Amino acid sequence: MKKSLLIASLVLGFVSMIGSSVKAQDAKSLWTTLAKVTFKKQYDEMLGFKVDVPIFSPEIKSLEGKSVEIKGYIIPVEGYRGQKEFVFSAFPYNMCFFCGGAGPETVMEVISKEPIKYTTEAITIKGKLDLNANDINRLMYGLKDAELIKSAK
Repeated sequence: MKKSLLIASLVLGFVSMIGSSVKAQDAKSLWTTLAKVTFKKQYDEMLGFKVDVPIFSPEIKSLEGKSVEIKGYIIPVEGYRGQKEFVFSAFPYNMCFFCGGAGPETVMEVISKEPIKYTTEAITIKGKLDLNANDINRLMYGLKDAELIKSAK
């Protein structure tokens, strides 16, 4: 991942397929499900101090590797052009986790099949959910093979 993502994840410290994906009506509420995470303090040998390690609820674990739809906002990593790797947030840029307005459960790393054009409006994307509890250089949620489902109006 890009240097800014690595830095961001250091600050972080830390769906069984129903049809083919979580339905579009659930795209907004998926963030509510992803918020059902707790944390435990664990000593990190490399860093030399304790970090928060996510403990995913059974509901979250059941979504791992499944195709899900989620609605949110692009937080650009490299400028504002279309990009294939970016951070996706439940909240707009000025309220996102990196600005101190939300928790780490409100953001995810996205790797899309095709570049997705930056917009300040909410969009809906679809991809395979990836959970990360071990690599402190990454966010705890990821979406692989993402595709744009619904762009901003």
